[in-house]
Amino acid sequence: MNEQSEHAEGGLEEALSRLEGAADQLIQVVNATARAAKRAKAIAADGSMREMQSVLETTVQLAGEAAESARSLRDGWSFDVEGWFAAGEYKKELLAAAAAGGVSAFESDERILCYPAIVQVPTSDPSVVIDKRRERRVRPSVVVAKLRALQSREPRFKAEAFIESLAFAYDLVVASKKMRPGAAVKLVDVHRVLTAMPGAAREYTLPEFARDIYLIDQSGVVLTKGGRQMSLPASALTRSSGVLRTVTRTGQSKDYAGISFDGGEE
Repeated sequence: MNEQSEHAEGGLEEALSRLEGAADQLIQVVNATARAAKRAKAIAADGSMREMQSVLETTVQLAGEAAESARSLRDGWSFDVEGWFAAGEYKKELLAAAAAGGVSAFESDERILCYPAIVQVPTSDPSVVIDKRRERRVRPSVVVAKLRALQSREPRFKAEAFIESLAFAYDLVVASKKMRPGAAVKLVDVHRVLTAMPGAAREYTLPEFARDIYLIDQSGVVLTKGGRQMSLPASALTRSSGVLRTVTRTGQSKDYAGISFDGGEE
C-alpha cells in the first residue's frame, strides 16, 4: 500500500530522480576509493612507509562504503514499472510532464497528439512509440525533451504528392456513392480508400491521416497538377460521425470532417 501511494505521489520521474541521485553518491564513493587505491600504489612504488598503513585502512573503509552504497542502490529500486504502464499511469504522467514543460499535448483515440508527433504508450511494454519508432528511454522528462525537439523542426511532409493521393481517393468515393463532382465527402471515406489494402489501416491510422490533413491545410498547397482546387469545408459534416481531430502547431485541437475537389471526374 505504501509503495502504491509512493508511486501515485511521485511517479516514475521522481523514482528515477532518486535512483540517479543514489547512483551519483555511489560514483563519488567509488572515485574516492579509486583515489585511495592509486595513492597506495604510489606509496608502494616509492616506499613512503610512514603513510602506508593509514592509506590502506582508508582504502578498505571506502571500499566498504562503496559496497554498502551499491547494495542500497540496488535495494532502493522497487518501482513497478510494468504495473505503472499497465494501469495507464505512465500516460497520465507523460501528459502532465508535457504540460509542465510547456509542450502542448492531448490524448485522442488512445494516442497522444503532440504536433507534429503521434505518440503511443503500450500497456504491455515499458516503452513509447513516437511516429512508429519505439523508444526505450521512457523517463517522462526525456520523452518531453524529445517531443520539444521534434516541434522545433519542420515535419517531413510532401504536400504535392499527398494532394494527388487525396484527389484520386476523393474521385473514387464520389464515383462509388454516385455523388455530383465537387461535392464534399467525408474524410474518413477518403482514408478508407487510401488504406484499402489489407493491413494498410494499421500502418496509416486515422490520427496520422488527420495530422497530414492539417499539414496540407497549413502548407498552402491547394491545387493538383491538373489544376483542381482542394477545399476542406467546415460544414455540417463536422456535426456528424467520422470527425477527425488533430493538434495544431500552437497546441490547440483542430477538427476536420470533409474534403472536396472542383472539376471532379464526370
